[in-house]
This record gives sequence, structure tokens and C-alpha cells, in this order.
Amino acid sequence: MNFDAVLIPSRRERNVSAGYWRDQTINDALDACLRERPDQLALTAHRVASGEVTRFTYAELARMADRMAVGLHQLGVRAHDVVSCQLPNGWPFTLLYLACARIGAVLNPLMPIFRERELTFMLNHAESRVMVVPQTFRGFGHAAMLQGLRPELPHLQHLLVIGGTESGGTCFEAALTEPAWERDPEAARILSATRPTADDVTQLMYTSGTTGEPKGVMHTANTVSANIHAYAERLHLGADDVILMASPMAHQTGFMYGLMMPIMLGARAVLQDVWDPVLAAQVIRDEGVSFTMASTPFLADLTRVVGDGASQGEAGVPTLKTFLCAGAPIPGPLVEQARATLGAKIVSAWGMTENGAVTLIRPEDADERAVNTDGLPLPGVEIKVVDADGATVPPGETGQLWLRACSNFGGYLKRPHLNGTDADDWFDTGDQARIDAQGYLRITGRSKDVIIRGGENIPVLEVETLLYKHPAVAQAAVVGYPDARLGERACAFVVPRPGQTLSFEDMVAHFKAHKLTTQYIPERLEVLAAMPATPSGKIQKFKLRDQLQAAPTD
Repeated sequence: MNFDAVLIPSRRERNVSAGYWRDQTINDALDACLRERPDQLALTAHRVASGEVTRFTYAELARMADRMAVGLHQLGVRAHDVVSCQLPNGWPFTLLYLACARIGAVLNPLMPIFRERELTFMLNHAESRVMVVPQTFRGFGHAAMLQGLRPELPHLQHLLVIGGTESGGTCFEAALTEPAWERDPEAARILSATRPTADDVTQLMYTSGTTGEPKGVMHTANTVSANIHAYAERLHLGADDVILMASPMAHQTGFMYGLMMPIMLGARAVLQDVWDPVLAAQVIRDEGVSFTMASTPFLADLTRVVGDGASQGEAGVPTLKTFLCAGAPIPGPLVEQARATLGAKIVSAWGMTENGAVTLIRPEDADERAVNTDGLPLPGVEIKVVDADGATVPPGETGQLWLRACSNFGGYLKRPHLNGTDADDWFDTGDQARIDAQGYLRITGRSKDVIIRGGENIPVLEVETLLYKHPAVAQAAVVGYPDARLGERACAFVVPRPGQTLSFEDMVAHFKAHKLTTQYIPERLEVLAAMPATPSGKIQKFKLRDQLQAAPTD
């Protein structure tokens, strides 16, 4: 594979001299842990369905990484080859990345919910040589699906199946984890010959697809490590922390902060393959978890479970210091309730697959900052909000968000024309935002989410925030649809809470009770059983627009 990571060379001198790019890879971090803390527990992986728990010390982690790396080499994997996986959170995921890094291969994580359409596109676009899947996960036969797709995947040489091969392919354990490949006479040469530099592409991750066809985001060790160091420093995380990751590691959140960050800090990682808030609360207590990151529904679930347990006299989660929430604004009442129930600081953040976390509040900030903002830029990140002509707008005004970051990606695979980065390395995020006088960011929506009704911009985020305040609403999204007279009108999509209903008249009365300008009230309401969403939980508004086009209003 020839990776066209064209955004790396022009930024190198500036980021190295500033100290953001340290020219260290995950290999360097793992080797340091092996020297300094070989017997320390490094990884604990919980499988919810079976109750199985697997643990690795750093010595065991390094040995298995070497074993699997040599095993991949024996399968013909070489530097710059793409190894894809569709795995839940667990030790095979972590070890597969570490093994790829040992020999310079590129890991391409794919969300377990992807099916034939997405996988065919992504595996062919990436020219993946190896695909690793579970035999089954959550009742679905991943191995059988991939076996059926193989005639459409000309680049795929090996299908490795964890937990059996009834549906074809090669047994993952027999190929990679059971043979003592690290004792092979050629092991030392294999493990040293093609170790990647910090500017080589190490991760290929596809965008979640909020706007249509996914794009392959290329990252190097320098781009991801620059972000992780700044993130950990902002949150005061270190080797003594225990980090729980129940968000998918096939998403940037789980990958960077659940897989990579613990090793870079010499800390402990605790993985959970399926979200179960009751188990998560117990895991936090049993493992002494101090930090976790997930989306708002995870926070709401954990708060409810711990609160219910407290009313029954159960222990809380006293070791949990910080819960970082990203992906959507955090409702104020939830922050207050979570703070009181969990005893943890609730931190808001915003980021992208292309950059990792870009902004987050400081632990020292007032709790209201987590409700009203998405935080301050991390070190090495600059942000600006511009108007349609590219001029920076005053504080508090909404416009297009651009950023320039040490963690900005290397480009989109095979699509450099879509990189959205100018000659001065400013990246167009595609988001609308505002920055207050203190420098705190607030995302107000995607550029395509802007609704212009009769020449007036409708503040989509404000309308959605009011909808969330209705007691019958669990999820809400507002999108525009064409109108011959006004240009656009607004439609509200809602998912009601269990046992609740919402009529159009109820919605209008709710908005009027909150004194919303009449011109901002959506002219249409659609009630759904579930929102179309990305694997990370982001609502796919383009699909909502498609629904409106398929069933136009009178």
C-alpha cells in the first residue's frame, strides 16, 4: 500500500521543534513498560456474556505482541500492509495493534456493527491483506459474513477467526497466539527489521459517516501521541490511574484513550466488550477504576445504576475521579446528578477521528462549563471561527470552525483532494461553532445542519436543547427540508421516552412556554422508534433528510 499522507512533511519541523512530536511510537512505550514495570498488571479484559476475565502484565503483553507479530509475518504481512479487524473490546484487539506496530503493518479497526455494504467498501479501499473477526459476537456470525464476502475482496489473503472456524477461514489462535513464534530463529530479525518510524502511517480508521460515504483517516505515531500526551496532561492522568474503556475501541475514543494511552502512561487498562452499566459499576469498584470516557448515554446509565444501588445500601464508585463525556452536549441536570451520585468530575470535550480530542474543559473548571461549552483547546491546538469569506468572527458569534493541530491527521487515503487543509495547515472541520471571550468552544452543529428559513438562520442547537427539556423526549434532532417559498423549513425528529408520546401540538406548546421565537419552531414533527446513528452514537442527519425526501410533506 502506498499511503499518501501528504499532510505530514510540511508540519514536521514546526511540531518537532515545539516538542509536540516526540518521535516515539507505541513500540517505544511498550518497551519502556517492559523495562520499568514488567510485573505490573497492564490489561484486564472483561467479556460480559461469558463472564470471562483475562489479565496481562506488561511482560506478558510484550511477549504476546512479539509472538503475534512474528505470526503475522509468517502469514506474509509486511511493512505498510493493512490488517483489518472487526473486534469488540478485548485483549485480541490490543495485542493485534501492538503486533502490527512491531513489524510496521497498519491496523484498520472496523466497528462490529458494520455489515456487507460497509465492509466491502472499506476492505477494498484499504486493500486489506488480513481480516480478523470473532466467530460470533452478540449473536451475529461475523466469520460467516466475511467468508461470503471473500469473492468480492481480491486483496484479502487471510481471514482469521477468533474462537473457531466453522464458517471457514483460519483459526486466529492456531495462527497467532498459540505457537511460540517469539522463539523462532528469525524472530529477532523480523521484530527489528521493519519497525515503523514515528511518521509512518500506523492507523487507518474510517470516518463514521455522518455525511455519506466514509473516508479513510490516516494517522502516524506522532499525530496520535501528540494528542494523547496533551490529553493526559490536561486531565492529570498518570501511571497510577486505572482506565476503563467500554466505548468501542474501533472508534477513536476507545482506540486512543483505552488502548494506546494506558501503555503510554504505564497505567492499567480495563476493557469491557459490551456496555452493561451494572457490570461497569462493579468493575469500577473491583478494579479501582479512576478514569473513563464515553458518550452521554453511558454517563446517564451509570449514574442511574449507582443511584439505584445507593438507595439499596450498595457501595458507590469512590475511586472514579473523572468521567469524560463527548459526542453531544451534556444536559445540565445530568451533570448535576452525575456529580452528586458518582462523585466524579464530569468533563465535556469535542473531537474528531481526524484529530482525536481537540477541546476539553479543565478538571479545575466550574461544573457549568461542562454544560455550556465543549472546552478549551489542548496544547498544540489552535482554533478559529470564520465567516463565509474566511474572516475571523468576534467572540460569541457563530461561524465555520477551523483548527490547526499537532494531532491533525496525515490525510484521507487515496483522496488527498478531500483533505480540507490549506497551505497554512488550517483544517476545515465542517462544523459550526462559537468561541467565547475566555476561549471556550461550543459546537453548534455541522455546516450542513444550518437551516436558513426565509433568509433567517435557525439556531438548530438551541432548538434541539429545548426539545431535550421536554419530559417525553429521549432523543431529538432538527433538520431542514426544501420549501418553495421560504427556501427551507425545519422538521423535528424525536424518540420518545418509554411509555411517553409527543404530538405536534405538544411540541409547539412546549416551545411557546419557553418563549422560543415563533420563526424558530419546527413546522413538522416526526416520531421515531430509534435514530439513525453512527457506531459512536452520533445522529446521522443526512439519513433523516433522506427520510424527508422519501416522504415529502404536503
